Amino acid sequence: MTSPIAKPWLFSQSNQDPRAATGTLLRWGVIATGRIAELVSRDLALLEDAELYAVSSRRQEAADAFAFEFGFTAAYGDDGGQRGYQRLLADDSVDVVYVATPHAQHHQMVLAALNAGKHVLCEKAFTINAREAAELIDVAREKDLFLMEAVWSRFLPSMQRAFEVAASGELGTVQWVTADLGFPAPYSPTARLWSVKDGGGALLDLTVYPLLWALGTLGFPQSVSAMGTLNDDGVDAQNALTLGYHHGAQAQLTSSLLAYGPRAATVAGSLGYLQALGSINNPRQLVIGIGREPLRTEHFEPAGLGYTYELREVTRCVQQGLTESPVMPLEDSLNTMRLFDGVRAQLGVSYPNDTH
Repeated sequence: MTSPIAKPWLFSQSNQDPRAATGTLLRWGVIATGRIAELVSRDLALLEDAELYAVSSRRQEAADAFAFEFGFTAAYGDDGGQRGYQRLLADDSVDVVYVATPHAQHHQMVLAALNAGKHVLCEKAFTINAREAAELIDVAREKDLFLMEAVWSRFLPSMQRAFEVAASGELGTVQWVTADLGFPAPYSPTARLWSVKDGGGALLDLTVYPLLWALGTLGFPQSVSAMGTLNDDGVDAQNALTLGYHHGAQAQLTSSLLAYGPRAATVAGSLGYLQALGSINNPRQLVIGIGREPLRTEHFEPAGLGYTYELREVTRCVQQGLTESPVMPLEDSLNTMRLFDGVRAQLGVSYPNDTH
């Protein structure tokens, strides 16, 4: 018996150069100018069939500076009663929008983009809760527009290789998975990672990466048990999840904004194990041990910073008229938000968006 990994997780194009064009040129708009927008824009510029066309920010000077640094054609800031992102969405030249705002704004921004007729790539976590996610999915399908959550690690050749090994039976039956991600984040009630109104906390910001190892090798669980540490604002500073499966397998996942961890992942099976050390969201090495055989190490070097693979998938899908990615289907994003809703209920974490 091998791992019950879902077939869509395996990506046949993961070893192709993601920078090479797969169709006609697409003009991209980027909503927000924070750190993640910078990183993704750098990799987006590497795609032969992508044009950095427009960027928006609340402040015109911030949009102008971002556009100058990364080579965007148009820059939109708030102007009178119109928000910068609204001005960007009104630009008919924009084909695809990347939403890089804090979590709590994703629903509003993505909904506006879809209603403006734009295809959308939305930063993870997809939304604050499953209710918001379900609405966005319904609107995207109604309007026949592409929509995807930006779980970039899912498309990396190293991650795809890990999923492939687990699904191949080489490790035997996968019995348990462990993964952790943590770092001490300086506290400020207004910082994105800690802000209640922004959807701060370790769960929505970090847990998607440890969870990726469980979902990609064991699938979605049948039970979830959660423990966590909340600060005085009610934000989860740290959490530990145990996922249970009908066939007896388990996964232990830890995310923390309080402490450094090894950032390691282990997939353990009846015949052997696989480990990623030093980085679970962009592994450069996978160590594979089968029985008493010598360890085997496989090495990886991503194109660009690693976001190129998900950007290629979005570009390819839009060019081919697909409304969702077969590798990152919308149902997976919805089920992830349902899982997170259940975890937050156990931890006692709530956000203003939950009452809207």
